[in-house]
Formats: sequence, C-alpha cells, structure tokens
Amino acid sequence: MTRKGIFESASQWLADKAGSAPAFTLAISGIAVWAASGPLWGFNDTWQLVVNTGTTIITFLMVFLIQNTQNRDTDEIHIKLDELLHATQGAHDHLLSLKDRNAEELKALREQYIELGRKNGDQP
Repeated sequence: MTRKGIFESASQWLADKAGSAPAFTLAISGIAVWAASGPLWGFNDTWQLVVNTGTTIITFLMVFLIQNTQNRDTDEIHIKLDELLHATQGAHDHLLSLKDRNAEELKALREQYIELGRKNGDQP
C-alpha cells in the first residue's frame, strides 16, 4: 500500500472514530479527570499546561483530519453532480469542468444562473 493509501485509510478510520459518541465521552471524561486533579496539583501552572498542551496538539491534528475528510466529501459530491449533469439531456456540459475555473469565472457563471432564475420566476 502506498503512503497516500495508508494516509487515506488511516484518516478515514480516525474520522469515523473521532466523530463517534465514545470519542466524545472519552474527551469529556479526560477533561473531568483533569479538572478533578486540580486540587491535587494546587491548580498550578503545570496542571494548566497539561490540558492546554494536550488540547492544542489534538486541535492541530484534527484540522488536517477535518480538511482531508471535507476534501474527500467535496470530491464525492462533485463526481455525483458531474454524473447527474452528464446523464441529463439538455444540461450544460461546460459545467463539468468548474473546478478548473478561477474565482471571476465562477462569479460570472453564478450571476448567469441568478439571472436565469429570475427569468424563470424562481428568485425575487
């Protein structure tokens, strides 16, 4: 398996686990244990540093995981929409390559569809 394949598999597995109820329960439990240990440590700087460091590291890694998952979901949606456009008679096939368009081109296309909607009475 390639590195990309390993990363994709691991990120999918981790995303599934991180978004689960047991993961949420584990996170809440960890914070509860940390909070309960405050009196033992006298609520000192080290005690605070433990949770700050842990949550910062987890947040940093989760950003990449969430971005990977969002990119994959977006690609899946685009592929499904492309198939619907391809299968629909009379659809504008030039819309299949929107990912290659720049922001100005996308804005111009959006304006065209807004105007088309107005002409059809779909939008105010």
